[in-house]
Amino acid sequence: MTHLCRDCLTDSADLIDGACPRCGGQRIIAHPERDSLSIAHIDCDAFYASIEKRDDPGLADKPLIIGGGKRGVVSTCCYVARRYGVRSAMPMFKALAACPQAIVIKPDMEKYIRVGREIRQRMFDLTPLVEPLSIDEAFLDLTGTTRLFHASPALTLARFQQSIERDIGITVSVGLSHNKFLAKIASDLDKPRGFSIIGEAETFEFLTDKPVGIIFGVGKVAQQRLAKDGIRTIADVRAVGEREMLRRHGSEGARLFRLAHGRDARSVSIDRETKSISAETTFDTDLNGIEALEPILWRLAEKVADRLRKADLAGATMTLKMKTHDFQIRTRARAVPPTQLALTLFQTALDLLKREPPHLKYRLLGIGIADFSPGSEADRGDLVDTRSAREAKAAKAIGALRDKFGKSAVMRGVTVKR
Repeated sequence: MTHLCRDCLTDSADLIDGACPRCGGQRIIAHPERDSLSIAHIDCDAFYASIEKRDDPGLADKPLIIGGGKRGVVSTCCYVARRYGVRSAMPMFKALAACPQAIVIKPDMEKYIRVGREIRQRMFDLTPLVEPLSIDEAFLDLTGTTRLFHASPALTLARFQQSIERDIGITVSVGLSHNKFLAKIASDLDKPRGFSIIGEAETFEFLTDKPVGIIFGVGKVAQQRLAKDGIRTIADVRAVGEREMLRRHGSEGARLFRLAHGRDARSVSIDRETKSISAETTFDTDLNGIEALEPILWRLAEKVADRLRKADLAGATMTLKMKTHDFQIRTRARAVPPTQLALTLFQTALDLLKREPPHLKYRLLGIGIADFSPGSEADRGDLVDTRSAREAKAAKAIGALRDKFGKSAVMRGVTVKR
C-alpha cells in the first residue's frame, strides 16, 4: 500500500515519522482500496462563509455568520462560529446569543452561484457523470477515467481538491467509496479540507456502531419514532431483520435495512430534475397590510421569474408561503397557465394573500413555482388573453437590459413603493 501526499501529490512507499518523505506533509491518503474506488461526494466547506472570508482576509479568524438579520435564520457559518454552537438553520437570535461577537453578513446569492458554477464546471471537466445535490455539493462517478487522466480516481480527486483551493480560494472535502451512501458519509468525516475513504471490505464493521441518523432521510422525528421501536443504531436495524423491518416500517424499513448493510444500488444520475424554484424573505419586524406587503411580493415574484427565465422553464403551480408572527406557517397554492412572468406570479400571490385574515402579521413571505414545462411553453396567451404574450416580450426585453446593465437598470413602480 502506497501513501499519497495531498500537499505535493507524491505517492511514496514509506513515510518518515508519519510524513511525506518529499515535502514533510502529513495529509496522507493511504487505504488498501484507494485505487479501486470511483464513487465520490464533493462538499464545499462552509461554502458561503468561505467565499466571504476569501474576499475579505480580515475575516479569516473571526466567527462569521451568513444570514438574514436578527429575525432570520443562519444560512451557514464558518467553523470558528461552529465552535460556539452556531449551526445552519438556527434562528439568528439564538446564534447571536451563543456567539455575540460574530460578524453577520447577508447572503450574496449571485456571488455564491457564480462560484458554485465555476466549481461545477471543473467537476464536469473530470467526468460527465456529475449529480448536483445543491449549489455546493455533488456526487461524481469517475469510473473509466484512469486512462484519460493517467491517474486513479483518488489521485484525480486530490488534484481537483488542490486546484479548487489554489485557483478559487476555498476548500472542499472529498468522500470516496463504492456507492453514493458511503461516499456522502465519508466526505463528512474529516471536514474541513478532508479526504476520507470507506472501502467495501470495511463497510459492515464501519457502520455497525453508527447512529441510525447517519442514514440520509432519517431526521430527528424519524429517529424518535425508531427509538420507540428500540432502534437507535445501525446494529439495531440489522438485529430486527429485513422482513420485520418491512412489516413494521414498510418500504422505508426495507430501505433502512439495505443501507444498514452498506448496500446502495443508486447510480450517479445526471438527470436530476429541478422540482421547484422559490424565493422568500424574512422581515426585520412583523408586517401587516397589503400596502406594506405588496412591494415585497413583487420583488419575490421578480426573483422567481428571473430564475425561471435563466433555467428556460415555465411553471404551472404557484405556491405562496406565509409565516405569521407566532411562527405558524401557511401555504396556499393555485394553478396558473405555464408562465415565466413576474406579473402573473405577483398577481396570483397577491390574490391569495388578500384572502387571508386581514389582522394577521407576518414575519416571512415566500413565492414558489413547480410543475415545469419547457420555457417555450410559457405565456403563449390566446385570443382572449393577449396580455400575456405582450407582457412576455416586455419581460424578455427587461431581462436582457438587466443582464447587461444590472438589476437596477429597469424598475417597476410597485418595487419602490416601500
